[in-house]
Amino acid sequence: MSGGEVAGILVAVFWAILVSFLAVVLVRLAQTLRATTRMVAEVTEQAVPLLSDASATVRSAQTQLDRVDAIASDVQEVTSNASALSSTVASTFGGPLVKVAAFGYGVRQAIGRKKTPEPPVPDRRTVIVGRTLPSARRTKRNGRSSRGNKD
Repeated sequence: MSGGEVAGILVAVFWAILVSFLAVVLVRLAQTLRATTRMVAEVTEQAVPLLSDASATVRSAQTQLDRVDAIASDVQEVTSNASALSSTVASTFGGPLVKVAAFGYGVRQAIGRKKTPEPPVPDRRTVIVGRTLPSARRTKRNGRSSRGNKD
């Protein structure tokens, strides 16, 4: 065998190994593609019902939001009506009710003054350098108090 034949055999063996390696890679790539195809099919089978459920949920939420919007507008209308009623009642009955309350207060004060006796005069004491002395007694003589009067 000559050198050229040996080189040809080596090149043939190299190409055979390269083709075998490429065949294994292609077989594994085909398996991966099949598994990916199965996975995409399964995800699609599960995603379609989930999407339809999500769509139904969104529609239900929209319906509830429409109801809440209607309720909010009704509450706003009731609030404005209550405010108008409150101002009407205040302007109509406010003045006379204040007058009646003031009159009632005045009557209670007048009745209360007649029934309650005068409060007793508190005992006044004078403080001198840490000591407390009783105040002078008040006795009336001829319509005057005895304080300052020397008879």
